[in-house]
Amino acid sequence: MKGKSSKKFETQAVRIQTERTQFLEHSTPMYLTSSFVFEDAEDMRASFAEEKDRNIYSRYSNPNSNEFVEKVCQMEGAEAGFAFASGMAAVFSTLAALLESGDHIISAGNIFGSTHTLFQNFFPKWNIGHSYFPIDDLDSVERLITPNTKVIYAESPTNPGVDIVDLEALGAIAKKHQLILIIDNCFASPYLQQPIQFGADLVIHSGTKLMDGQGRVLAGITVGHAALIDKVYRFARITGPALSPFNAWVLSKSLETLALRVDRHCENALRLAQFLEGHAKVNWVKYPFLKSHPQYQVAKKQMKAGGCVVAFEVKGGIKAGQTFFDAIRLLSLSANLGDSRSIVTHPASTTHSKLTKEERLVSGITDGMVRVSVGLEHVDDIIADINQALG
Repeated sequence: MKGKSSKKFETQAVRIQTERTQFLEHSTPMYLTSSFVFEDAEDMRASFAEEKDRNIYSRYSNPNSNEFVEKVCQMEGAEAGFAFASGMAAVFSTLAALLESGDHIISAGNIFGSTHTLFQNFFPKWNIGHSYFPIDDLDSVERLITPNTKVIYAESPTNPGVDIVDLEALGAIAKKHQLILIIDNCFASPYLQQPIQFGADLVIHSGTKLMDGQGRVLAGITVGHAALIDKVYRFARITGPALSPFNAWVLSKSLETLALRVDRHCENALRLAQFLEGHAKVNWVKYPFLKSHPQYQVAKKQMKAGGCVVAFEVKGGIKAGQTFFDAIRLLSLSANLGDSRSIVTHPASTTHSKLTKEERLVSGITDGMVRVSVGLEHVDDIIADINQALG
């Protein structure tokens, strides 16, 4: 179980490290080992009996993964956590560890396409049902609760529409009905938002995004209440979706600069959103810290800044959107986000293409929607490239 540190966010990110070895290294080394050795037969027996808290096998734990988890726990105010090979491994394993056949999930309708596919196509095979609620109608959540409801699930901000869920209100509902509240905090990062403060029981991240910040490694992590994380750990220990030590080492180093990077991401994203808001070729633009955002006041209440993602719709439908993407010169055409390089994505034909058009509209995804993950280039160059592509 982790203890909440009194040190500031940036200090925790830099100074939380594994215990130094006999070599007294200043920077944590990579522990690229599949297994660990024991002093004697009794040490081995006690370790497998869980009478000792120590590393046994890197599918269970590893010094590099432990350091990464410890940092995120301190950032999120969580008791414990487990690191995964990808964000979707974290989503699936967390839910699979907590749910049984016959259970029911209540989820925001605005969620990542792969998570939607998980709910829609795979969980029904194990008789796990789901219901969606509109994020602007939290009163509907209580109407959807059934005797077998176990989990409330949401993203905030949402992918890709950057809508905002009132985490405090959702936390109150979960507590009232003794349900597990799980929040995907990937778009915000622990630097901008800590859902546990608002009543979340578990928080999930795709470490692939802002945590890494340079598009190098895949990772996921779930942190939260120790009793729930224990169930997640025991599921993951057997099924094997653990994060690799190398990727954990990369991510732990990346977290040292998370605050600096995210500050610049947010500055650039707000400038781009303000530019697009008055553009003649744009129907609408959404960014949590624009005053025109429908949930602006909620975003200001629960987030430090608006994040790195801006969503907007190009006038002229699909054809105009294709012309826009083909005209991009500086920005990358990719499906990732939270990278140091700015990225433009067409969700309807990429990340959410497996959804029907009606399902996409429920998530706020129109055919002309563009998602921009605003990077760390000079903001004038980012704006110039998008402006020429719109023109």
